[in-house]
Amino acid sequence: MEAKTVEASAAHRPRLEDDPLVRGLGRYAADAPMPEQAQAYFVRSPHAFADIRSIDTTAAKAVPGVVDVLTAAEMAGVGSVSQHPPLAGRGGAKLIVPHRPALAAKTVRHVGEAVAVVIAETVTAAQDAAELVAIDYQERTPVVDLREAVHEGAPQVWPEAPGNIAVDWPGLAADPDANARDVDRIIASAKYVARVSLVHQRIMVQSMEPRGATASYDPANDSYFLRCGSQSARTLRDGLAPILGVPNQRLRVVTEDVGGAFGLKTGPYPEYLAILVAARKTGRPVHWMSNRAEAFLSDNHARDAFSEVELALDERGKFLALRVRHLGNMGAYIGAVGANIQTANLTRCLPGMYDIARIDISSRCVFTNTTPTAPYRGAGRPEANYILERVVDEAARVTGIDPVKLRRRNFIKPSAMPYKTAVGTTIDSGDFAAVLDKALALADYDGFKQRRRAAAKRGKYYGLGISCMLEHAGGVPLEGTALTFPGGETLILGLNVQSTGQGHASVFTPLLAERLGIRPEQIVHRHGDSAMEVAGYASVGSRSAMTVSHAMIKTVEAMLAKGRAIAATVLEAAESDIEYRNGRFNVVGTDRAISLFDLAARAKEMKKRSAKRNRRRPRYQNQRGDAAYFCQRLPHCRGGDRSGERRACARRLYRGRRLRQAAQPHDHRGPNPRRHRAGGRASRAGAGGVRYIGRAAHHRLVHGLRDAARR
Repeated sequence: MEAKTVEASAAHRPRLEDDPLVRGLGRYAADAPMPEQAQAYFVRSPHAFADIRSIDTTAAKAVPGVVDVLTAAEMAGVGSVSQHPPLAGRGGAKLIVPHRPALAAKTVRHVGEAVAVVIAETVTAAQDAAELVAIDYQERTPVVDLREAVHEGAPQVWPEAPGNIAVDWPGLAADPDANARDVDRIIASAKYVARVSLVHQRIMVQSMEPRGATASYDPANDSYFLRCGSQSARTLRDGLAPILGVPNQRLRVVTEDVGGAFGLKTGPYPEYLAILVAARKTGRPVHWMSNRAEAFLSDNHARDAFSEVELALDERGKFLALRVRHLGNMGAYIGAVGANIQTANLTRCLPGMYDIARIDISSRCVFTNTTPTAPYRGAGRPEANYILERVVDEAARVTGIDPVKLRRRNFIKPSAMPYKTAVGTTIDSGDFAAVLDKALALADYDGFKQRRRAAAKRGKYYGLGISCMLEHAGGVPLEGTALTFPGGETLILGLNVQSTGQGHASVFTPLLAERLGIRPEQIVHRHGDSAMEVAGYASVGSRSAMTVSHAMIKTVEAMLAKGRAIAATVLEAAESDIEYRNGRFNVVGTDRAISLFDLAARAKEMKKRSAKRNRRRPRYQNQRGDAAYFCQRLPHCRGGDRSGERRACARRLYRGRRLRQAAQPHDHRGPNPRRHRAGGRASRAGAGGVRYIGRAAHHRLVHGLRDAARR
């Protein structure tokens, strides 16, 4: 497949988001206080593993300014925070997803797990009261090291997960056992085998803006509101509402500006559920803002894995097979798609740019008494690339082949595209050797040895490393956009994905303006409100640019197709003669035209007139399918429950053309409802519907039928 170059027409333009942010006008999680807002502060476990014997909140509640202190007892009815897509392990065994409470009830399983939340007038009062919450712990022996957790006799984090294994994942092969045997055979007979054991260190997020949220509850309609930093307000709403035990429509999540996320702010957290319940219990809005020390303990961590890798090569240095035995640390609970990271995400990236005929991977997801892990900066992709490039460097050492030559020798050739990898993914295009050559030229690879000698004379070490990465990006192929005309020369672009610093408005606004032939200033960019109900997933996995751009183009095409049909009516021309260019619908070969915004206004007027006419129309049609109208003032055609009127309606006989009901008849259940079903037979005397008659005659008929029914 031939590579295509796309011109970045907006590259020279300044970012649209920056002006209000540099002037201090951003609205982050802590910048929208609500009237009578209270403050929340969480009491967290100092132990990695302990049973809770008792909790005494009496002294804490007596602190001046304290509104309430909530524990697990007040969280009754709240579901598990851990929500994970189904993942099948070896032999069809399912991923074990233990219940994760909003507040720990009987046992704490990692340092920093929330046990209680203090609601007070000020953060200071809440902190003072938190120190007086008396919790009696019975400590248990924890296991915090990944490899120790799978040893026989290790402390068990969860009784339902023997050996601390959440899932033993055999890879993506159709027959994992047969595939493993084939790879074993290839490795056993290979000329060279490169082996490495790799530790992927645990990392944690420190985004510019810590996590925080404000929750409120409306008892009038039993609905909740949550303002917080997220990577998709709708996706977070869809995750929180079932846990809270309410329909999605009764929880609204709003996200405005976000100071960095990187995967951290994707899924539900215990704190969000706790303050939502607190808002309902106290009858006041509740605000919580994490501090840096708290973030180290409560924010999802990432990675923390161990890999044993073997790469088989022939005498020429050609890659034959790759085997990976991987352990991934889940922490104490299953985080948002945490198991997918160390299984499917990792596996899909393993082949990289290389032609490797066979790959065998086995990944075990392991529970430990540590903070849960979840997506952050790559979500399995960096781990896969680290595995692959480290073992390739080791292969260069084992075979004595230059690292650059070894990589170039094993790249997938452009002539092999599209190429199906050993793990089932398809690479559609790429000239990887050309990309490597360009990188080497830019780095002056040929002059490296000279620079190293010069550095050595100065007493300095000078090294050079090579790494090739092909990222499996995009993730969930689901995203939507909405285009709305509020009036005037303004177009609203509604998105589900949330900008957390990437500059979505700077990317999508010029693209939409160019596509429609209008000015970027005419486009208003909106996101971050679950009430918008724009379909999609979230700003994760390097996916927003590709998925939103595609969805936006499809939406524009659908809108213009609809616009051509309306323009044909307005301009009194055939739809085939309507073209769209530079923000206007034109009749080809004439000077008749209408702008996009004027047409939108006309379409609204036409819709209003149509709706007004339809309010006077009955829901009937004649036997030819043409529209026929019926005055809705007939009271017995509104689901009346007086049987006499229903019988009278069923006996109505009129001269003239017979009419039958449409697919949505009025709700009658008379003695012979067959006469009222769409397509039902007419009565012997020709009944089965009505025709439109004058208002006066209509009312005379109605009163006559009523009188007859009452008699």
